[in-house]
Amino acid sequence: MRFFIHYRLVTILILALMVSQNSFGFNLKPVIYLIPGQGSDYRLFKNLQIDSTFEVRNISYCIPDENMTLPEFARELSIQIDTLRPYLLIGVSLGGMIATEMGEFMNPEKIILISSAKCRDELPRRYKFQHGLPIYKIVSGKTAKRGAKLLQPIVEPDRKNEKETFINMLNDKEPDFLKRTLKMIFEWERVDYPSDIIHIHGDKDSTIPIRNVNYDYVIKGGSHMMVLTRSTEISELINDILTKN
Repeated sequence: MRFFIHYRLVTILILALMVSQNSFGFNLKPVIYLIPGQGSDYRLFKNLQIDSTFEVRNISYCIPDENMTLPEFARELSIQIDTLRPYLLIGVSLGGMIATEMGEFMNPEKIILISSAKCRDELPRRYKFQHGLPIYKIVSGKTAKRGAKLLQPIVEPDRKNEKETFINMLNDKEPDFLKRTLKMIFEWERVDYPSDIIHIHGDKDSTIPIRNVNYDYVIKGGSHMMVLTRSTEISELINDILTKN
């Protein structure tokens, strides 16, 4: 009888330990959080093939408050991240800027930027011009959305490979989201960034030209949305980066 009681106690302790470990993120897959660009969403990453040793989750955008800054927006979005488990951040375009800001107050195992900028100096001149002469303030959200639709075929010449996805993602964007995040980018003040950020960039990026960027890996012929249009190559590179310490 005494042996049976001890056996039950040991079993309960083991089960309690297992629950505790799961609660605190031990023995669980590290989570990769994917942060999309301004004119995109989770569909941007639909063709990526990430190593199965990682769990993949998408960060969803909300419409930010009218005068919210990029660092403030990053803090608001960070509530979607489970910090009790090991996690990594992969951000594209605006998503990369947000990941960079998150790196200031969070502790991801890795931050990978694709087709993005880590600071103001990596943005093209037209963004800096708007910072000094803020014409964007008089542009409505609907006008910003119409402009994005007109520019998309120009800045994304290879969108023909995923034309329907490009169109649908942009169609689903709220005008206020586009206007307010555009303001965030134009008014972004960051001048430095964590040195361990890993940056992947395409040499045919028309939105953030590679000449402005301090990159680690270059994709020949890669455009701004190459994570969708060159997904096989990008997936292989990401998985290679993930295996490195």
